[in-house]
Amino acid sequence: MSFIPFFLLMLAAVVFSSVFTRFQLPWVLALIVAGVVVGPYGFDIVEQTQTLDFFAEMGLIFLMFLAGLQTNLNTFKQFERDAAIVTVFNGIIPFLVGVGIGLVFNFTLLASVLLGVIFMSSSIAVVIPSLERFGLMDRKIGRTIISSTMINDVASLLILSALLQVLYPVSNLPLWSFYILLVTLLVGLRYALPRIRALVPRFRDERDLFESEVRLIFAMLFGTVVLFAALGLHPIIAGFFSGLVLSDSLTSDILRQKIHTIGYGVFIPIFFITIGITTDFEAVLASTETVWLVIIITIGSLLAKWGSGYLGATLAGFSRIDAHFIGFATVPQLSTTLAVVVTATALELVPVALLSAMVVLSMVSTVIAPFAMRWLAGLRGMI
Repeated sequence: MSFIPFFLLMLAAVVFSSVFTRFQLPWVLALIVAGVVVGPYGFDIVEQTQTLDFFAEMGLIFLMFLAGLQTNLNTFKQFERDAAIVTVFNGIIPFLVGVGIGLVFNFTLLASVLLGVIFMSSSIAVVIPSLERFGLMDRKIGRTIISSTMINDVASLLILSALLQVLYPVSNLPLWSFYILLVTLLVGLRYALPRIRALVPRFRDERDLFESEVRLIFAMLFGTVVLFAALGLHPIIAGFFSGLVLSDSLTSDILRQKIHTIGYGVFIPIFFITIGITTDFEAVLASTETVWLVIIITIGSLLAKWGSGYLGATLAGFSRIDAHFIGFATVPQLSTTLAVVVTATALELVPVALLSAMVVLSMVSTVIAPFAMRWLAGLRGMI
């Protein structure tokens, strides 16, 4: 039966998430491990199908859409000098380290640049719980971490978008005019979409209201994705910009929670499980060069992100402990990282082995960063 693989995936996701939560490990790590266990390189219980690929692609678009939806543009308006210093160092240094590692391992220049772009990104979703737990969200250190991470994530996606537009142009427009058109469209949609929502009849019954609102948001999401994709943007970039466009329109916390539940309840977990299913760790161990690639990429990214974050924070005037805290807060590589590397691998822009290396990096970085932040918070007297 076609339902059996889907049931097994959901069961594995629930079981592994429960186990990993007991050990305070990230749920995404649990999903990737679940995919490895049930996939062809584990117990071979579930094989990849077109249906599974479709759900995984939906999960990828949802992941980037929610990332854009959670991007607060007021962060850019309130961008402080200290955050700017951290952003510059935490973007440029990891980028150069990534390019250097790619060239050392004989990647093409394009693949090396893409590795640098991947190194730029971080995962603010991993560190936000720690910032909330220690009461740092509204303090200077918290604002610095959030704004610098967010801007480097957006920058990495914009660079990826430009590279894809050059390599796989859908439009005949020159690159500069393409982005002028894109910015104009973004501004226009941010103005028009709230007014389109206002024209849709609303029900007095709250349950019916939010059911109709969810359907409307889904229509607007995929309509915007289709529009951006028609311009030549890759679906993950289009998904991110769709969330960015709709971020001001969705003012209801209940509605946002419903969309979040749909995305993280079904589609996004399947995306991460699929990454586990397609990751062949035996092939990694079979080649000495690939083993070294995994080791160097993991260590290189950890040191580049922590070191550049620490250096930028020190130059911005933060104390030594706070500088270490900021450095470790930028270490996690998760959502944007995996989205970019999956896309680059599918387009054959980077070696297949890079996907395994980045999965290992995501696992290691999302475990190390929260523990290091908790330890530094103890030294800071916050716990």
